Amino acid sequence: MSQDRILPGIVLMLAFCVLAPLLDTCAKLAAQGGIPVGQITTARFLVQTLLMLPFVLAMGHSLRMSPRALVFVILRALLLVISTFTFVSGVKVMPLADTLAIVFIEPFILLFLGWLIFGDTIGPRRIAAAAVGFVGVLLVIQPAFDTFGLVALWPLGTALSFSFYMLVTRAISAYMHPIPMQLHTSWTGLLICLPLMVAFDGGPVAELDPVWPMGLMWLWLLGVGVWATASHTCMTYALRFAPASTLAPLHYLEIVVAVALGWAIFGDLPNRETMLGIVIIVASGLYVIHRERIAARQAPAQAPVPAPQSPRPAATVEG
Repeated sequence: MSQDRILPGIVLMLAFCVLAPLLDTCAKLAAQGGIPVGQITTARFLVQTLLMLPFVLAMGHSLRMSPRALVFVILRALLLVISTFTFVSGVKVMPLADTLAIVFIEPFILLFLGWLIFGDTIGPRRIAAAAVGFVGVLLVIQPAFDTFGLVALWPLGTALSFSFYMLVTRAISAYMHPIPMQLHTSWTGLLICLPLMVAFDGGPVAELDPVWPMGLMWLWLLGVGVWATASHTCMTYALRFAPASTLAPLHYLEIVVAVALGWAIFGDLPNRETMLGIVIIVASGLYVIHRERIAARQAPAQAPVPAPQSPRPAATVEG
């Protein structure tokens, strides 16, 4: 891949790291302003659908899906709904950086799931790095748990559901363009959320009981969808320009932006124990990425050389 294509990919990934925390900030402002978490989640998918539809049509993509793709899209949307709901539930009361740092346990979960589901080889160094990363997560969770209680566990739900979301994305990306994939995931997620909002309207579950937004709440709900669309579009195109191994380390800059926004808008700064946990998570995550790169380079060299085969007859039309 040429350098002139890698540079735009890096720029787009940096844009994602700046825009994604704006989504988190709008969600936190809306939640603290009295908007239920379920309604914020629904707003994300509604706005994203309205923004992505003309984009997909202008690019000439077909809106058709095969039955197999539809199944994957529904599963992908369900996992994204769960991921969004659990994250907003956590960020509603916890600082941005603390919530995001716990979610960054995701690479270690993916490492385990890759071994469990796909049979990926995991060396002792990556296992050790993942164990150290878990220690970092515990350093972040412990003070948060003491302060906020069980709410501190919501981001773990985000990390787990988003890990499965990434695996489904990996499975479907081979035969669906990423831009229509975003649209289909958005409207499917909306179809999952809307019936719940109607069913729980006036019900006992406060986070699923919609309210009429007032004043700036409209802006924050709009921002959730706008920044979700913009950030994930940037990441989608970044991965088309540059390899994931190049972009993955840059993803951790999202925590830096989250710390800055949390301090500037909410006056939140991680304490010493939390900051140590964040540093450990980032360092161990970067090491896992480093080992993944080495394993990827060594795999072709270690692959067995196929034995010479006798020439095969040309395939017939029937064959």
